[in-house]
Amino acid sequence: MSFRRTADPGPEAAAHSRPLSEALLAIASDTSRERIAVADLLVALQDRALAALLLLFAFPNAIPVPPGTSAILGAPLLFLSAQLALGRGPWLPRFIGRRSIARTSFAAVVARAVPWLARAERSLRPRLTRWTRPPAEHLIGLVCLFLAIVLVLPVPLGNMLPALAICLFSLGILEGDGVWVLAGAAVSLVATALVAGVLFGLARAGFYLFSGLFA
Repeated sequence: MSFRRTADPGPEAAAHSRPLSEALLAIASDTSRERIAVADLLVALQDRALAALLLLFAFPNAIPVPPGTSAILGAPLLFLSAQLALGRGPWLPRFIGRRSIARTSFAAVVARAVPWLARAERSLRPRLTRWTRPPAEHLIGLVCLFLAIVLVLPVPLGNMLPALAICLFSLGILEGDGVWVLAGAAVSLVATALVAGVLFGLARAGFYLFSGLFA
């Protein structure tokens, strides 16, 4: 996916009243623009923008994607997670907000995400809401920030599980569903253990290799 600057956001802001899956489809099918910028999504998703953008940037990393994708999508995740931890509204630096993706490429990502998202929306409902509001929401932001850091590191198998955990957290916050938040916490623990195991294995292999060279 190639990114570049785009014009100011258009009239798709009305999509914020729809379910997220329908809002994304509406944005993706808007043929009035050739490219869609991150700033466009901030406007279109409005009060849901923070959690929705976390989901949008995390989802491509939760499925098989070309190498290097996590590095491209990881930077916005770092900013957004930090804002969730601090309890602030969604904001991204201009150099990120004005980056854009071809509408056809965005539509391809949405086409893969929406069936899964629509199924998730049918099972999401407000419950255990104390896990989706401050101060728990700020703690979720800290966990997502850690997962985003892990995601951008060049660690084998280090992007899919952290991205999945961020997706679960995001959906839980969007619909006030603490069960999904707790599921995200469980996946984040598994992801941390897996990445720690991979790093330990690499460090051990490097140690034995170094020892063998200088034995």
